[in-house]
Amino acid sequence: MDNKRFFLATLLSVFLLFAFEYFTPKKETQQTTTQVKQEQTKSLDQKVGKLPKQEVVDNSGGPEIRIPIDANAVKGSLNLKGALLDDLVLKSYRETIKPNSPLVRVLSGVQSKDPNYVQTGWMNAEHDTTKLPDVNSVWKTDQKELTPEHPVTLTWDNGQGVLFEKTISIDKDYMFKFEQSVKNTSNKPVSVFFYGRVSRGYTPKELSGYLVHDGPIGIVDHRLEQSSYKDIRNDSKAPTDVAWSKNTTGGWAGITDKYWLTAIVPQQDKNVSVSYGFVPDEDQSNNTSADGVEKGTYQVSFTSRQAMVVAPGETVSTFGHVFSGAKVVELLNHYEKEYHIPDFWKAVDFGWFAFLTYPIFIVLDWLNNFWGNFGLALLTFTLIVKAVFYPLASKQFHSMGKMKSLQPKMKEIREKYKDDQQLMNQQMMSLYKTQGVNPASGCLPILIQIPIFWCLYKDLYVTIEMRHAPFFGWIHDLSAPDPTNIFNLFGLLPFDPSAISPFLHVGIWPLIFGLTMFVQQKLNPAVLDPVQKKMFQFMPIIFTVVLAMQPAGLVIYYSWNNTLTALQQFVIQKRMEAKAKKAKNAKNKTKTAKG
Repeated sequence: MDNKRFFLATLLSVFLLFAFEYFTPKKETQQTTTQVKQEQTKSLDQKVGKLPKQEVVDNSGGPEIRIPIDANAVKGSLNLKGALLDDLVLKSYRETIKPNSPLVRVLSGVQSKDPNYVQTGWMNAEHDTTKLPDVNSVWKTDQKELTPEHPVTLTWDNGQGVLFEKTISIDKDYMFKFEQSVKNTSNKPVSVFFYGRVSRGYTPKELSGYLVHDGPIGIVDHRLEQSSYKDIRNDSKAPTDVAWSKNTTGGWAGITDKYWLTAIVPQQDKNVSVSYGFVPDEDQSNNTSADGVEKGTYQVSFTSRQAMVVAPGETVSTFGHVFSGAKVVELLNHYEKEYHIPDFWKAVDFGWFAFLTYPIFIVLDWLNNFWGNFGLALLTFTLIVKAVFYPLASKQFHSMGKMKSLQPKMKEIREKYKDDQQLMNQQMMSLYKTQGVNPASGCLPILIQIPIFWCLYKDLYVTIEMRHAPFFGWIHDLSAPDPTNIFNLFGLLPFDPSAISPFLHVGIWPLIFGLTMFVQQKLNPAVLDPVQKKMFQFMPIIFTVVLAMQPAGLVIYYSWNNTLTALQQFVIQKRMEAKAKKAKNAKNKTKTAKG
């Protein structure tokens, strides 16, 4: 099997892999409302009151009171009204590759255009009437700023002898710690449950597509649980507004985008209930967005399953963590080890083939740390793959060389038996057997390269490390297509041809790829069938256009892979020719000696 068939096999395999990811349902939560209600209430030591719905924030009392947040990786503020974590931007990431582009915002306030925030608090156990803080409660603070060196302690007194306290700290990256306590100075016991919630008050307009999960995600009861925004809206039923719920010990859950995650991490030894839900907007007259999606708030909530019973004169505390930031794999692994968070790396959607995609990314990331450039890491990775599979590739090229030497005999058989296809095939197989040639001997290296191709594509598409990763020259983002375009003479003409059709965007690297593919074709055995010959002539053009719309990193990998393959093939063919010439000379010398 020659490299022309390799490209056809690759195209077919990629199509099948895309189809597999698209048509195979994700591991999404699927439970009926009845199951949800049963799951929420069973095994509780005391019956819990209803989890608070999204409350309306009262802004009539004047401007918001906030405490600035300033850490190495993030900046923002903490809202003292409701003690909400609702303002956070990432210092190291911008929305585009332009240096003056806005910083990426991961959290925003309740009244903002795209609300996205974290709320923690308490709710009463059944028959407990203790007054609790809500989103309109204004907390007192002991600090003017939250930094890694200076945690903030917030307090709120209910005026009935119960003091609620939150101590919030942040590390140098994206992890917050919430230590919460209830101090009871009244003359009767207090029984409350702790809860934490990630809320998103909008549906993202540009979802990442079926290759990457957006929406509620978590490790719940040792399983990855994901739900789409659409399923959450469809499955959430009044009065609970919960689409799915499950009891677990520890774990984590939140709302994810392609590159960003906000998640709650409870104490890993505590029994909690996790729920995914959707609360429709109360304004039914304007409850649908311009694109026809129902307006409302998506919620991922944790509630403790055991009540905090605080006797008079006692104080009871609990704690949890909140992650809000970029899904850097090395950092997720660090938090997984430090806080014993199960499978935190799975916040990155490596897909169904994670057993291959994840290790390949680890190798690429190590090479990037070594070279300081992901483009060089891709080139080095290709060299490693070529070295590992060189014995198989050598066998493939030797088989192709033999096939090339048999071209005259094969052409003769085709001409002789052109009217009898069955007999022609029999004669071909007889020729292969006589000459010791297996036309399918090259299948194994091809089959191995196809999953590597797919895993590289996935890594380029989903990992934050590849986002805005530059190469050299005009490639400033390996995860995006080559920005140059031959159809406007690489920027000399002042218009964008891709606005007319995406197929009218072919950059320099796709053209280089097409050239390397053309060179490879010239090194392969000639195709005798006229229909196949015509098809293979157009293959470099077709693949150039198709890959032009793919990440530049993938095109660079393939161009480099083609170049190395062509060099391998050229060297092996020259060695085979020299070996054949040497054998022929030796045979002639033997004949001369005998004569």
